[in-house]
Amino acid sequence: MSVPALSVAMSVYNGASHLGLAIESITRQTYTDFEFLILNDGSSDASADIINEHAARDRRIRPIHRDNRGLIASLNQLVDESRAPLIARMDADDISLPERFAKQMAFMTANPAYGVVGTWTSDIDEHGAPFAVTGADHPTDHDAFIASIGHISMLCHPSVMMRRDLVRSVGGYHNAFKHCEDYDLWLRLASVTKLCSLPERLVQYRHWSNQVSSRFAYTQQIGAAVAYLAYCERSAGRADPTESIDALPPVEELDTLFGRMGFGDAVRSRVAPSIIYSQAALNDEGFPLLLDYIRGGGKAPGLWRTVARLMRFGEPAKAVHLFLTLATR
Repeated sequence: MSVPALSVAMSVYNGASHLGLAIESITRQTYTDFEFLILNDGSSDASADIINEHAARDRRIRPIHRDNRGLIASLNQLVDESRAPLIARMDADDISLPERFAKQMAFMTANPAYGVVGTWTSDIDEHGAPFAVTGADHPTDHDAFIASIGHISMLCHPSVMMRRDLVRSVGGYHNAFKHCEDYDLWLRLASVTKLCSLPERLVQYRHWSNQVSSRFAYTQQIGAAVAYLAYCERSAGRADPTESIDALPPVEELDTLFGRMGFGDAVRSRVAPSIIYSQAALNDEGFPLLLDYIRGGGKAPGLWRTVARLMRFGEPAKAVHLFLTLATR
């Protein structure tokens, strides 16, 4: 078989509800010189059947079925098994517009200094209806990308196209940064290449209750804060202790990991103001972190309103605990 110009990498775990639409949006691309790797990460729903049905109709699809090992292992396997010099990411619940690959391939050909290019997105809900979001669009040149570092949404992961050799050169996706493995990868790639997004809405990004950012908000926020601190260490010419670990330690052990005081407090300061709006985070380990942040003198807009928010979340005991902590600090 001839080597394609592009490998498309999709990992699927129990994604049957939207998988067919996602696959069809790739097979209908106007740019056609690609292989489509779909890794079924031990799904227990109908995902395997859907993948096989589409593979039988389109020879560009290469199914990979195996036991469940998690997203990071799946992404690294997809990078390793891709044959093309460029890899396009895709998620099993999103939709790529027909011109996406053609426009990204043209950009990568014309801009060899760029190793990663994403796209802007249109946001949709579980049923495909428009989903209202706030915040700025992703940076459209490398200088703006660097200026945005410190924010999680520098790129939309399922929209990116990236150079395979560069991803492998920085070690691929790191196991320690579960649920924010893409953010950590962008920060490591920023030291060896340029990154940006096309200012066109070429991916429909789906928001629904089962996505990672909804279910694992606290873990994602903690990992992103540590990834940012690790980036700052590398930028200052110091060793990055996260490069050789498979899991992040508890927040209270971060000072030991980095070998200096202040890293635990820095993570609390970055995470606490964000998790006060997330029911999942406040129901998880985020609530003790929030209390530690307040006891340490931390202040942020909306802390008192979080008391009422906890009541609405059905957490009256936590609401009282937070009220007393704020009142006696």
